[in-house]
Amino acid sequence: MKPLPEPRITALCGGAPNRLSGDWPERCCTAPTRAELHSYPCPTAARGRALICAGGGYLQLVHDKEGVEIALWLNSLGLDAHVLLHRLPGQPCQDAAPGSVWPYDIALQDGRRALDHLAGLAPLPLLQVGLSSGGHLAAVLACQSPCAGALIAYAPLNANHRDHKVPAGKPDFAPPEKQAFYDAWPIGLAEAPHGLPRCPLFLAYALHDAIVPVEHALNLLRCMARTGQAVEAHLFPDAAHGFALRALHGAHAQWPRLAERWIDERLAA
Repeated sequence: MKPLPEPRITALCGGAPNRLSGDWPERCCTAPTRAELHSYPCPTAARGRALICAGGGYLQLVHDKEGVEIALWLNSLGLDAHVLLHRLPGQPCQDAAPGSVWPYDIALQDGRRALDHLAGLAPLPLLQVGLSSGGHLAAVLACQSPCAGALIAYAPLNANHRDHKVPAGKPDFAPPEKQAFYDAWPIGLAEAPHGLPRCPLFLAYALHDAIVPVEHALNLLRCMARTGQAVEAHLFPDAAHGFALRALHGAHAQWPRLAERWIDERLAA
């Protein structure tokens, strides 16, 4: 295994530095304390940059599998890659009164901090990239400001909204702040037009994903079609939730190559 490059860490707000648990390549951040960017610059002249949001169900951040490994892959494609560590809704807030928790939209607040920071760098096309719950956040951020496109994999986008759940009758998520964030930002529902990214999208989903049902992607596709937005979607029949860049033993082995071609098109646009 190649040595893991050390990222450049930028604090985006006050608070103690984040600590990762576990060992590479399985590290997670279970209790983020502040917003940070872990930046992996392209070893050659960059032709674009990516803001990466790792998944973890808004309960933790799967930092290596869905953050760092994605960043190194994008480096190989000529992109500077920035992994966002954001705070989690409903988790204890270390800098406030005892019993205080981070608000429902803390991940969005931290994502906006990241966008502000990246806007101050040398101009490059920006891609939003997110897997699982990180794909939900990446899509929310793609609604905030223009970008070259958003790459989203197996993300719970809209069918976690309490009025549109799949399967019907699914209990609300805990903590309640997590459920409130899904309710405030259901990506791809006609009833919530503020949750429609105004950029081209690339979607990679598992057709039989029991954790994130395919309805999340289908609802977004219908909404994008009605509004004439550009979207490319791939549904893989034999993929499990969380495939990322690992366990590519079925049809979903194609998804990185498909994404690379889409990225080339977006950066050339």
